[in-house]
This record gives sequence, C-alpha cells and structure tokens, in this order.
Amino acid sequence: MSDEATTGGPNRIYRHRVSTRVWHWVNAVVLVVMLMSGLMIFNAHPRLYWGQYGANTDAAWLQIGPTATGGQVVIGSTRIPTTGVLGRWTDRQGVERTQAFPWWATIPSGYNLAAARRWHLSVAWLFVVATFGYLLWSAFNRHIRRDLLPHRAELTPRHLWKDVTDHLRLRFHPTDGTAHYNVLQKLTYGLVLFVLLPVVILTGVSMSPGLNAAWPWMLDLFGGRQSARSIHFLCTAGLAGFIVVHLVLVVLAGPVNEMRSMITGWFHVRAVKEDAA
Repeated sequence: MSDEATTGGPNRIYRHRVSTRVWHWVNAVVLVVMLMSGLMIFNAHPRLYWGQYGANTDAAWLQIGPTATGGQVVIGSTRIPTTGVLGRWTDRQGVERTQAFPWWATIPSGYNLAAARRWHLSVAWLFVVATFGYLLWSAFNRHIRRDLLPHRAELTPRHLWKDVTDHLRLRFHPTDGTAHYNVLQKLTYGLVLFVLLPVVILTGVSMSPGLNAAWPWMLDLFGGRQSARSIHFLCTAGLAGFIVVHLVLVVLAGPVNEMRSMITGWFHVRAVKEDAA
C-alpha cells in the first residue's frame, strides 16, 4: 500500500482497522452491562475475602455497607464514610436503602440477583469470544507487534519521563505527522489486553458452577473461590479505572477527532499538529 493510500492525503491517517473499531464498540456496550450487573451481584454479599471460604462471621478485607446512621467502605482496618453513595442511599421513590451500590449503578436497578446473573453470564460469553477473537486477529495481522509492543528505546527512563511530562502538558499526540501510540498508551493497552482482561475472564470462568464442576483445578490456580472473587473484583476495578481515564483523555485530546477516528478509522493529522504545537 502506498503512503498516499495509507495517509489518505496530507491531513489524514488511517489509524484504526475495522477489527479494532468493531471490538472497541462491542466491548464499550458489553463492559458497561457486565460492570453494572456485576455490581448487583456484589450487592448480594458485599464482602470480599481471601482463601476458599467466606461468610459474614469471617474477616473480610473489603466490605461495603451501612452503619447505624450512614454508609461506609471498610478496607482492612480503614473506614471511609460513603453515606448517600455507597452503603446507604435513597432510591428514585425517596426510600432509604442499605445496599452496597445504588440503583443507578446496577443492572437491574431494583434488587434482583437472578436477573443480574442472567445479564452478566449472557454478555460474558460475547465478551470472551470478542476478546479472544480480537487478540488472535491482531496477532495474525501484526497489529500487536507493529502498534502495541513498545520499542526498546521507548522504555528508557528518559523517554518515559518525556512522555509523562508531555501528558502533564496535555500534549498527547506526536508532532511528526503520524498518529502512532505513545509509550504510555502502549503500556496501558498491554496491561489491559494481556493482564486485566484475561484474568477477569479466567477468574469468572473458574467461579461458574458448571465449569467449576468440570474443571475444579481452575479455582486452585487462584487460591480458592473467595480469592478468585477478590481478584475478579480488583481486575474489574482496574478496567473501570481505565475506562474513566480513557474517557477523560479522549475529551482532553480532542473528542471530535478521536471519536471520528474510532468510527471511520481516519485520524486528522492537522488537528494533531495544532494540539501539540
């Protein structure tokens, strides 16, 4: 393919392949549904433990719930008041509730563990197929090696620090007329694609009753059912944090150009030069 075909002219670069764009938008919907249904499942027992077993009388490393007058998050021995948001909140009818997560953060919005599990498990299989399909195709078309793996020179302390300072100055794009990922993007996407997503999938699969019965050794890999549940929660929290930071950076980097590139594939380089100037 010629440079002209690749760039689409002096001001445009074909940045995102069809596979990347489809996977991005499918996951945007699927992850929101999984996160919100997962919070409803968590509401059924809002405590996390390490090991094989866990019950209300056991020591939890994390718990979210009500106090006599408010709500709180307890991490170890640290208590964080969260009245009105977590642990104790008011629903749409003005009724005070004492569940961990509020109605607006869960699917379904009213307490229904069975429905939440159906939502969660139904979209989970789409999530698994889409994620592994995308990884296999990205390995086949060399997207991972070409665009996501950082070069040795990018991992030097000097280069890393420059990228950090560029981000602090809100300079997110290269100034060489290209639209390649910077090293912080590569490291972050690598963490998400090769650590958080696979661990979320494997811990979720290991806790599935049917698959757990067929492959009981999977829970042993994570130190027991409660450890798998804790790891699943932590990796999910990491994904939620990534989504929040990602959306903030999209807004700061120029939402029109960023959204357009993820819909059409074409990134306007002129906007890059202006932003980075």
